[in-house]
Amino acid sequence: MMLVLAQAQAGPGSRLWATGGVTTIEGSAGGGIVPWALLSGYASDEEWGGTLAVSRAELDDYTLGFTGLTLNWRNRIELSAGRQTLDLDTLGADLGEDELVQDIFGLKIRLQGDAVYAPLGQWSLGLQHKRTREFEVPDAAGAGSDSGTDVLLAGSRLFFAAVMDRNLLVNATLRSTRANQGGLLGFGGDRGDSHELMLESSLGVFLSRRWLVGAEYRQKPDNLGFAGEDDWHDLFLVWIPDRHLTVTAAWLSLGDIAGLEDQQGAYLSLQGSF
Repeated sequence: MMLVLAQAQAGPGSRLWATGGVTTIEGSAGGGIVPWALLSGYASDEEWGGTLAVSRAELDDYTLGFTGLTLNWRNRIELSAGRQTLDLDTLGADLGEDELVQDIFGLKIRLQGDAVYAPLGQWSLGLQHKRTREFEVPDAAGAGSDSGTDVLLAGSRLFFAAVMDRNLLVNATLRSTRANQGGLLGFGGDRGDSHELMLESSLGVFLSRRWLVGAEYRQKPDNLGFAGEDDWHDLFLVWIPDRHLTVTAAWLSLGDIAGLEDQQGAYLSLQGSF
């Protein structure tokens, strides 16, 4: 059987096919909602590269969007920057605010290993600094501040022919955070104002060289008495037609957001690699 991660003949870098993941809704390489230990793009130890991405999720009462870019230096350091928005489709008129916006700046360092070849996989340490641009709504909800920094430790491993002769990608991430709804509702609150350790995980199966299907889970803190917060889940499908383009479709389940229950919807992300 042809290996799913076969070497391509030409493209934006020389790493193996699909080993850069996709762009998360916070900008770093990973799945849709969970950062992985993998670094963005296809840059190897002697190269640099990166990605440009735009994402959109249509939820029951909100629209979640992200636009951002990453740079990968020698498959050792990933820098990311982007803007995340939450359109208040239902609550906007009552709150006097059309959308919540935050800027996210990320750093990820590959500590050791390789997701394909190392027995213990690849391990990376990351930081995500977030700042909300409009603090009136988070402040009214009881948030403690308009900015915060998440610290992440992630491990990723690819297992060949692990599921019905298909390759399996496994990732686990520990996140230290005090962000409310990822930071869109500020940081800290009346229920808690300290960093908490949250578990995030992803599983993906390569159906073929160009198709990956999987699921993710992201544990969340619950700092605001005004608006309870639920863990996030998704089911995703990734299409990788070539090294320059990656398309991700997903079904998101984000639970209660700012008092509106059971927010679910479709997600689409386009990523270009260079």
